[in-house]
Amino acid sequence: MTMSQWQEIHDLPSAEVHRFLGYFDTNGLDVLLHDWPVHARPEQMAPGGDWRIWLIMAGRGFGKTRAGAEWVRAIAERDGSARIALVGASLHDVRSVMVEGESGLLGIAPWWDRPIWYPSLRKLVWRSGAQAMLFGAAEPESLRGPQFSHGWADEIAKWPYGKAAWDNLMMAMRLGDHPRMVATTTPRPVPLVRALVSDADVAVTRGATNDNSANLPTGFMAAMERDYGGTRLGRQELNGELIQELDGGLWSRDLIERCRVKMSGDIALDRVVVAVDPPAGTQGDACGIVVVALGHDGRGYVLADATVNHVSPEGWARAVAAAAHAHGADRVVAEANNGGAMVASVLHAAQHDLPVKLVHASRGKVARAEPVAALYEAGRVRHAGAFPDLEDQMCGLMTGGDYAGPGRSPDRADALVWGLTELMLSARARGAIRTL
Repeated sequence: MTMSQWQEIHDLPSAEVHRFLGYFDTNGLDVLLHDWPVHARPEQMAPGGDWRIWLIMAGRGFGKTRAGAEWVRAIAERDGSARIALVGASLHDVRSVMVEGESGLLGIAPWWDRPIWYPSLRKLVWRSGAQAMLFGAAEPESLRGPQFSHGWADEIAKWPYGKAAWDNLMMAMRLGDHPRMVATTTPRPVPLVRALVSDADVAVTRGATNDNSANLPTGFMAAMERDYGGTRLGRQELNGELIQELDGGLWSRDLIERCRVKMSGDIALDRVVVAVDPPAGTQGDACGIVVVALGHDGRGYVLADATVNHVSPEGWARAVAAAAHAHGADRVVAEANNGGAMVASVLHAAQHDLPVKLVHASRGKVARAEPVAALYEAGRVRHAGAFPDLEDQMCGLMTGGDYAGPGRSPDRADALVWGLTELMLSARARGAIRTL
């Protein structure tokens, strides 16, 4: 039965599904239950093409372990000559997750073709004659000597000796006409993962925890989104994003995480401004819009990222007015290096009573950002929530003047800098900013 055929049956009314299943005896139902292509999501199936390494890089609970185990099972059942390496961070991890775990090789095996498990030999043997050996990446030299036709490497991002273990494993992949390897991992920006992602010969499958929501406990995703949504941890562990730390950035991910708070009624705000980095022209480029506040405690608070993309000047002006109204802002601060009169006119057209302060830059974006980054280092700024796109741009501003973040320009980060400069550095920054 193909996956599309099973989907047709799955979509039938429950009474018809039960009637269909009634045609199967117990053995037939067992076969159906263990038919992985029937139950798998498309992204859990091996990609087509002549790949050598398949990297599944996805969030927790995506079903990475199940996909890896089912790939190994399919090989072992059809190819008696297969010699398979099972490699995890430690031997304990291999045994407890890859072999004996709920989604491990023993857990998914049908009763009629369950591999024989020899714990003392660290070996699995299938009825076909296929064999799998267990190795821990903590002992990379243990991979020196054996040779394999296939391999499954699990959670490679947490391997203690990642590069050494991987290199020895690759050199052992020399049996058969076309050795193949599957690597499953939650993303972390370690050298091994970065190298595989950038390798054009590696087939990469990406995914998020939410992709498997049908098989996760009710309320789990809501709880995860509430607690971790948009944070570096959530983006990495749940969304499956590979978030890299750039050397020489004005901001680091760790620094921003330390600045994150949840706003409460106990935090009194003295001033709120909406900072705007307008697009250079009228062609609908991104308009950076960030809401910041000065607390009674002397700290700056980032309240919202209301940036809009691909809208007209009237469109982004309305977005600015909406942000000001929503947060009770007492002023809009807007960069006016590119047509100050136009910026002022469209903002006043959107809300005629909105106080607007136009500022002109006499230094580059990075130079303006450096004193604001120092405020973060001093613990004087807090993020009232998670702002992934803004934070990505902040971490892309580099010492020396370069920008290595997403997009052509750090529009969101530049707006943030203008806002916090207005609230916290205006006296010191008078030489770099002239007001109209």
